[in-house]
Amino acid sequence: MELKIRKSPMIYGTVDAPPSKSYTHRSTIIASLAKGTSTLYNPLEAEDTLASVHACQKFGAQIKKEKGKWTIEGVNGRPSTPDNVLDLKNSGTSLRILTSVAGLAEHYTILTGDKSLRSRPMQDLLDALKPLGVKAISSRMNGKPPIIVKGGLVGGKTSIAGGVSSQFISSILIAGPLSKDGVQLKIQGDFISKPYVDMTVDVMRKFNARVEFNPEERTFHVEPGEYTGRDYQVEGDYSSASYLLGAVAVVGGKLTVKNLPGDSRQGDRIILDLLEGMGATIHRGEDMVTIESDGRLHGIEADLHDSPDLLPTVAVLGALADGTTRISGVKHARFKETDRIKTCTMELSRLGVPVEEKEDGMIIKGDKIKGDTVYSHGDHRLVMAFTLIGLKTGLKIKDAEAYKVSFPGFIKTLLGLGCKLEVGENG
Repeated sequence: MELKIRKSPMIYGTVDAPPSKSYTHRSTIIASLAKGTSTLYNPLEAEDTLASVHACQKFGAQIKKEKGKWTIEGVNGRPSTPDNVLDLKNSGTSLRILTSVAGLAEHYTILTGDKSLRSRPMQDLLDALKPLGVKAISSRMNGKPPIIVKGGLVGGKTSIAGGVSSQFISSILIAGPLSKDGVQLKIQGDFISKPYVDMTVDVMRKFNARVEFNPEERTFHVEPGEYTGRDYQVEGDYSSASYLLGAVAVVGGKLTVKNLPGDSRQGDRIILDLLEGMGATIHRGEDMVTIESDGRLHGIEADLHDSPDLLPTVAVLGALADGTTRISGVKHARFKETDRIKTCTMELSRLGVPVEEKEDGMIIKGDKIKGDTVYSHGDHRLVMAFTLIGLKTGLKIKDAEAYKVSFPGFIKTLLGLGCKLEVGENG
C-alpha cells in the first residue's frame, strides 16, 4: 500500500500509548512456559506479537485472546515439539527467544520466517547454546535461519558476545530457569541494548524466576526452578510513542500520551530527553507524558547505544531540525528488519537531505525537503518515522503496510488527532 500524508496543522489532544511490543513478547512466552494460568492485560495484538502467540500454541500452550486481555494456560516447563515448521514471519524477537525455548522440547524444532528474518545473524546464539546441551544449527550453514534445534537443554556455563543482539541474552535467560542445572551466562565484550535485557529479567522475576547479574563478573546467574502463572499488566511502548511525540515536536501543538510509566525500564524512554534537547518541552507524570512544541527544533548529539529502535525517529527529526544531528552507537541497527543506517541514509538522501552514513550512525544536516516519495524497505519503523516528514511537508510512502508489525493503530491514531493521511495502492 501507499500512504499519502498531507501537511498537518498543530496537533492537540490526549491518546493512549500502544502496548509495549517487547513486554508483550516476553510475558506471552514466559506465561506459556509457566505452571498454571496467566492473564495478560493490555497486550499488543500486532503481527510480531501474534507470531509469538502462534508459536507458543504450537509448543502446547493454550491461549485465549479476548479484547484487552489474553488468558494463557502454560506448559509447566515442558513444551511439546511443534508438529510443523514454525513460521515466525518478520519477528526477530520471536525467532531469537524461541530458539532457546525449542531447546526445552524433546525432539527437533525448525524455525524460519520471511526473507528479512532469514537474513538475521544467529550463529552467536547457536554457539552459546551448545555448552548448555542444545544442538542448534543453521539449515544452510550460514548462521542464519532456517534454524534447526534439537532439544536437550540441561544448563551449565556458557558465554556470548554482547555486541550483536541483546535478544540472544534474553533468549538464554528465559529458558534458563527450566533447565536442570540452571544457567551461568557470561557477557563478552560490549553489552548493547542492556535495557532490553533488564526488561527480560523484570518479567522473569514477576513470574517467579530467580535471576541475578554480577556486574563485576559480567555474568547472569539463573537458578533452576519454574515459572508461576499470574496476572500481568503490559505497559505502554515508548518506541511506538516516539512517533506520536515526534509528530508534535515537528508540527507543533500539545499532546498527552497516557500509559507511559515514568519508572519504565524501556531504553527508548530516552526519547523524552532527546526531544527536550531538540527544543520541545516535556512534562513527565507518573503514568503519562505531555509534550509541547512550536515546531522548531535544533540538531543534537544522540548516542543510541541502548535504544537502536529510535534511530529512524531521531534521523527524521534531525532532517527537520536546524543545524546538524549526529547519531552514534548504533552499529547493531544494521541487523534489524533492514540495515537501518543504510536505509535511513538512502531515503533521506532521496529527499535531498545532506546525510553521511557512518559505521555506527549518521550525520544529518537539517535542510528543506526536496522530494515527495520514499520507500519503506518493508521496515515498520521507517514507515512511522518518515510519516513525521509527511506531517511537516507532505510525503508519499511506498510499501507502507509494514507499520502493522508493531503499531496496527498508527494511522487511526493520527487521523483521530486531525492529521490527514490517505491509504492507496502502490503506484
